[in-house]
Amino acid sequence: MTGKPGKAPAIHSAFFALALAFAGAPVSQGAEQPRVAIASAHPHATAAGHEILERGGNAFDAAVAVAAVLAVVEPYASGLGGGGFWLLHRATDGHQVMVDGRETAPAGVQPELYLDPVGKPIRGATTRGGTAAAIPGAPAALVHVAGRYGKLPLADTLAPAIRHARNGFEVDRRYASMAALRERLLQEQSEAARIFLDGNRAPQPGWRLKQPGLAATLERLAREGSQGFYGGAVAGALVEAANRAGGVWKLSDLAGYRAIERPPLRFQYRGATITTAVLPSAGGIALAQCLQLLERHEIAGARSPRDAHLVVEALRRAFHDRARYLGDGDFTPVPVDRLVSSAYAAQLAASINPMLATRSDGLPGSAPAAGSGNTTHLSVIDGVGNRVAATLTINLLFGSGIVAGDTGVLLNNEMDDFTLREDVANSFLLRGGEANSIAPGKRPLSSMTPTFVEDAKGVLVLGAPGGSRIVSQVLLAVLDYVHAPTADLAAIVGAPRYHHQWRPDRVEVEPEAFPAQWRAALEAKGHRVETGRRRWGNMQAVFKSKQSGVAQAASDPRGSELGWY
Repeated sequence: MTGKPGKAPAIHSAFFALALAFAGAPVSQGAEQPRVAIASAHPHATAAGHEILERGGNAFDAAVAVAAVLAVVEPYASGLGGGGFWLLHRATDGHQVMVDGRETAPAGVQPELYLDPVGKPIRGATTRGGTAAAIPGAPAALVHVAGRYGKLPLADTLAPAIRHARNGFEVDRRYASMAALRERLLQEQSEAARIFLDGNRAPQPGWRLKQPGLAATLERLAREGSQGFYGGAVAGALVEAANRAGGVWKLSDLAGYRAIERPPLRFQYRGATITTAVLPSAGGIALAQCLQLLERHEIAGARSPRDAHLVVEALRRAFHDRARYLGDGDFTPVPVDRLVSSAYAAQLAASINPMLATRSDGLPGSAPAAGSGNTTHLSVIDGVGNRVAATLTINLLFGSGIVAGDTGVLLNNEMDDFTLREDVANSFLLRGGEANSIAPGKRPLSSMTPTFVEDAKGVLVLGAPGGSRIVSQVLLAVLDYVHAPTADLAAIVGAPRYHHQWRPDRVEVEPEAFPAQWRAALEAKGHRVETGRRRWGNMQAVFKSKQSGVAQAASDPRGSELGWY
């Protein structure tokens, strides 16, 4: 039975203080143009989006410009050597689509590249070197979105990125911090060290990063479209670099890559319509499962210990199903309709004890336990209501560390998102099954969850980086938005976070985010609560009011901190 929202519980005053402390001035310049809003992880990217809107572009043009600049100024998070998902809404006819620019496994992949003769995973095979890199999808998605949905030539929308790559920009504290974290990886690759390090060491804030090779590649993409990246000299350099580092790429892998349009997943939660990503994103299915399950319990939000227990139990079951069932639906039958059905949500909801935590190894079909990554997100809404939520990645910080010749393209390490063995977790401690095993041309599962939320208040566009923690971030944000009478974006993106992903069986909380009484209440129900090393995520959200038409944007204050992930 569907539960009704109960009376809002008293929230710890510390939560409000924390949210206010987090809610600094957003990166977005949306306040200057109240009918449009852009939120991204870097001021140069946000400014590029506004520049394109002022030149007559629409939200799709602006999103391409923002994504391209992020590829230049956040090389540790995304880039032409990576991929992502683009959730689009066209205002003229209500058309909604997800553009799948996820990377694909090269045709030559073999088990022996990743498993030794006794079936043991080869250390680093999915995270370093050429075997770690999948065929990039980001350039194809940029060309597809611009060509099919934009108004301006690709040369116009890529111009800000080309300018920043060629002329350079002063790196900020975040870049310096990320380069320091991956300094050894970058030092091992001479071209990466030459471009991204200062005298072979992580630079200090204010150092100027110039990428003329990347500028030339962007110019070729602007001039020739997909062929400028997936063919010719650029493609040759990509294949040579990947294979010199142990990969098995072929020119045909690049020539055959296509961005794919997929119908997004849509469902209802307490009067709100949620539109989100579909496979190969596991995030949208998990979001649908959690919200439909929680609708069958009487909750008032996500932050009280009582409600947090229910949210954790929902996440536990969603991630358990991810491991059992999910993979690239183009290769493996996945029972999506059943997993997001009302009947299945009722079944999961009935399995939750409101007073006691479920043991993860007690869920049906659970395997016994075996002995930080990075991404970026942008949200855009324009004056006529077109909107984009795009989450982009190269997986771990600076991806594989391989720069392809003089192209300036840094290759991803997305092969780590495949499942090598059911009892072996990836870098995000995620486990999976046969549905997500490596196969030629296959797209690995992802947690990226770009999302739209529409209700009587208006339209919320959001998403975040953070690996497996993306799902819990978006879930908490949707709950915070739906269960509040008004849209307080600063509070939504700045609120304290917790996370559960089935395995390891723990509730992870951000440092100093929740008081001792809150933790004790969850532990009394049988949860193991652990504090993460640092806060996580860098959520980007925009909102447009249905009543006034005024738009606003907010960027996660964690994005200006050192050491977030």
